[in-house]
Amino acid sequence: MLEAAETDCRLHDRKEVSVGLFDGLKGKAGTLAGKATELIGDNSDKVKNGIGKAGDFVDSKTQGKYSHHIDGVQTKASEMVDKVDKKDGKGDVGPTSPPAV
Repeated sequence: MLEAAETDCRLHDRKEVSVGLFDGLKGKAGTLAGKATELIGDNSDKVKNGIGKAGDFVDSKTQGKYSHHIDGVQTKASEMVDKVDKKDGKGDVGPTSPPAV
């Protein structure tokens, strides 16, 4: 169990950050998220191709040791791109019915 002197020392080492700083970061994060969504929406095929190439590169450098994990990350990242693309209204919304004959 910690003695009182040790506890006091740890509390004095903490730094406080103003709330205004976090508010500014939140605003910037929202702006960056919007820009990323726009970028993905306009170039989803290129982004997914890059995900595949990056995963294959890492897989080659690790000599296939982590290929199962890398494949999982590639799949999740590609799904996320599809999800963003659908939110943007540019992706397939769902199954479409065949044309009437």
